[in-house]
Amino acid sequence: MLNLAGTPPLIATLETDSRQLIAADLRSLIARIEISMRPIDAAMEREDMAREDDSAVVGSIDIFVLDDVTPHYATASAALNACRAGLGHALQGLSESTSPA
Repeated sequence: MLNLAGTPPLIATLETDSRQLIAADLRSLIARIEISMRPIDAAMEREDMAREDDSAVVGSIDIFVLDDVTPHYATASAALNACRAGLGHALQGLSESTSPA
């Protein structure tokens, strides 16, 4: 949690100012989600490469491994994608909004 002590409160005097503040906050959250996804994506790529290397060692296309090959962080990645999509939808709805809330 950010410590905003000593920071003057952001007060919007006009509806447009309020929308701009909300939109900026939504864009910031989207950017943070994208930053958080980078290490997850990198780890998923490393696991995919490791699996490809392991299959080359086996040397037979007749062997199938019936195991859950989904990375353990796939759920986190899916949740972050859903959050990003939801925030993007909220941002779009806010920018299309022309009537007072």
